Amino acid sequence: MQGLKGVRTIVRHVMLAAAALIIAFPFYWMVTNALKTNDEIWQFPPTLWPHAPLWSNFADAWHAAPFARYIGNSIFVAGVIVILQVINSGMMAYALSHMKFRLKGVFTAAVLVGYMVPATAVYLPSYIILGQLNLLNTYGGLILSNCVSVFSIFLIRQAFLQVSHDMVEAGMIDGASHFRILWTILIPLTRPSFAVLALITFIDQYNNYFWPMLITKDPSMQLISAGLRSFFVEGGAYGLKWPLIMAASAFTVAPLLALFLLTQKTIISSVNLTAGASKG
Repeated sequence: MQGLKGVRTIVRHVMLAAAALIIAFPFYWMVTNALKTNDEIWQFPPTLWPHAPLWSNFADAWHAAPFARYIGNSIFVAGVIVILQVINSGMMAYALSHMKFRLKGVFTAAVLVGYMVPATAVYLPSYIILGQLNLLNTYGGLILSNCVSVFSIFLIRQAFLQVSHDMVEAGMIDGASHFRILWTILIPLTRPSFAVLALITFIDQYNNYFWPMLITKDPSMQLISAGLRSFFVEGGAYGLKWPLIMAASAFTVAPLLALFLLTQKTIISSVNLTAGASKG
């Protein structure tokens, strides 16, 4: 039995390693193509590593467009939206999961129905509202239009429902306010869900393309996706300079990879803490 268990462990590790290589290969291919010449990219059979790596392609791509501004815009907008969504989703999810009030079922149903509405269906009314508020072509418009997410509310609500209502009632009996219960009881017990929410929201907003392009016209306000598209058209000459395009794509993805590595460790530690608390 021990031998069979060892074989299963080896097979599982091999399969996981193969899956990791398959997932990581596109990133490797992007970086290596950034180090090649345009002719070398299109040669057949393709090479896994350039004959003479051109590290200068990264510097050329970086200076060919204001990527520092694009990345800074994306990190700022996505970071503020993450903070606002975490706050709003936490309060809304608490109300829908552990508070009693009239029409609670109607509000919950509205959230579930809103989750099924395509995002593009609300682009026109949102554009009109932002126009009436004079928030078009502003960071405030980008942030305000994304500070509430039905998915975020649904995700945190499901996490709060896993917490026993008896704990919330015990806090109320001790005289704790709703904000104190939310901060000292529910949030510590559901930290993994908030970490996942922050990661998903940041990635989604960092990569957001169509909506920011729709409400912002100033090139200096472009987020990284729109900036990369502009570089593809101008600096990349519609795909004629693939090494520079690959280099630009590589260093625009770098912040997300760094965030994933940091958040992955946080999520794992939070899950371990939650599991230990549950057993205790």
